[in-house]
Amino acid sequence: MNRSTTATWARLVAGTAALGFALAACGSDSSDGGEAAASDSPSASESSQATDTYTNDKCANNQTSADSFRVGGILPLTGSLAFLGPPEIAGVGLAVSDVNAAGGVDGAQACNDIQDSGDSNDMSVSTASAGTLVASKPSVVIGAASSSVSLNVVDTFADNKIVEISPANTAVDLSGYSPFYFRTAPPDGVQGNALGTLITTDGYTKVGFLVFNDTYGTGLRNAVQETVEAAGGSCVYGCNGKGQEFPPGQTTFSSEVSGVLAAKPDAIVVLAFDETKSIVPELKAQGWDMKKTYFSDGNTADYSGDFAKGTLTDAQGTIPGADPDQAFKDRLQGWNQAANGEKLKDYSYGAESYDATILAALAAVKGGATDPVTIQKNLADVSGATDGEECTTYADCVALLEDGKEIHYKGPSGIGPFDDENDPSSAFVGIYTFDSANKPSLTSTVEGSKQ
Repeated sequence: MNRSTTATWARLVAGTAALGFALAACGSDSSDGGEAAASDSPSASESSQATDTYTNDKCANNQTSADSFRVGGILPLTGSLAFLGPPEIAGVGLAVSDVNAAGGVDGAQACNDIQDSGDSNDMSVSTASAGTLVASKPSVVIGAASSSVSLNVVDTFADNKIVEISPANTAVDLSGYSPFYFRTAPPDGVQGNALGTLITTDGYTKVGFLVFNDTYGTGLRNAVQETVEAAGGSCVYGCNGKGQEFPPGQTTFSSEVSGVLAAKPDAIVVLAFDETKSIVPELKAQGWDMKKTYFSDGNTADYSGDFAKGTLTDAQGTIPGADPDQAFKDRLQGWNQAANGEKLKDYSYGAESYDATILAALAAVKGGATDPVTIQKNLADVSGATDGEECTTYADCVALLEDGKEIHYKGPSGIGPFDDENDPSSAFVGIYTFDSANKPSLTSTVEGSKQ
C-alpha cells in the first residue's frame, strides 16, 4: 500500500566542503566482462577496499540466484535521468568486483546484469526491463533511479518475491510499500525539510513552485511546502491542491512563469528534470532574480554548456546522500575507467548503489543462500537493525558473520539501519550553490534522522 505521510526529520549541520560537483547528461554502456587493470590505482581509506585490479563481472545467461549472486540493475541508460546512470552502474559494478575479490558469496560467483529503466516519459522501457529481469531469476535488483519508474515496476518484482533496492528513490509513497522494496536513499521528508529550511533560513517567506505532475515532484513539493508553512511562511503558486503542476516533458513555460511571478514570491522552487533547461531561460527572460531560485536532486546539475555564464550564480539546490571520501570516489573512477574506458563526470548515488549491492550480498551470506527471499529476510539485520558489530568492508563483515556475530555494515553512503518501512533510519543531504559557470558545488551537509 502507499504511505503518503511525510516523516519528521531532525537536522544537524555537519560541516562545509569545497568540493566541485559536476553533473552531465550522458549514458554508459558496459564493455565486455573480464578483468582489467586500472592505472594509478589509489590507496584506500579504512572504509574502502584497496585493489590494483577491477573486474566487470557480467552475468552469463545461465547464471541465476540458484547458483550465483546475480545482481540485476534497472538504471537510467536513457532518458532525462541518464546523467545518474554512470555513477550508479559504477557503484554496482565496483561492489560486485569487491564481492568476487573476497571470494564471492559463500563461494558463489557474483555478477551484474544492467537493464535500462528509461524514465517516466515512457514507462514501456521499464516495463520491458522488469520483465527481462524477472525472467533472469536475479538475487536482487538495484534501482530504479526515478520514483515514478519504481512505482511502475515495484509490484512486478514484489509479486515474484524479488528484492528491489533503489539507490535514489525519494518519494514518500514508497515508504513501507512492500516487504521486498528497500532503498538506500532517504524519502523526501529529509530532502524537503532540508530544502524548506534552507529557503526560510535565507529569509524568504513567500514561496512559489514550478513543479511537474510526477510522484517525485509533487511529493517533494508537499514536503517543502509543509516545512515553509511550519516556519510561518506561505505558498503562493504551484501549491498542493491548486492544480498548477505541468506535465512531464513540457517544453514551453511562458504562462507558468508569468503565473508564478504574478503571485509575487520571495523565492521559487523548480522541481523538474530536463524541463529545467526550458524553465530557467524563461525565468531569466521575465526578469526573475535567479539567486532566489532553488533546485533539488532532479535538476541540481552542471549547466555550464546550457546557459550563459552567470545565469545561475548563487542559486542553490539539494541532493540526498553523503559526500563519500576521496578514496571511494577514486575507486569508482578506477572501476569505470577499467570497465568502460571513460571517466565519471559525477558521483551521484554511486555510494548508495554500492551499499545496496553490498548489503544484499551480506544478507545472502547471513542467510546462507543467494535467493531473493533469503536476502529479504536478512537485509535489515546486516544494516545494523540488530545493533551488531560495525564493519566497513564486505570482507570484514563476512569474517564477522562467519564467527557467528551480528553486524552493522557502515558503507560510504553513511545511511543508518533500515527501519520498519525499509527506509534508511538516518541519511545525509548535501546543499549545493551554483557558481558563475552554472556548476553546483557542495557548500554544506545536513543529516536527517527519521523520528
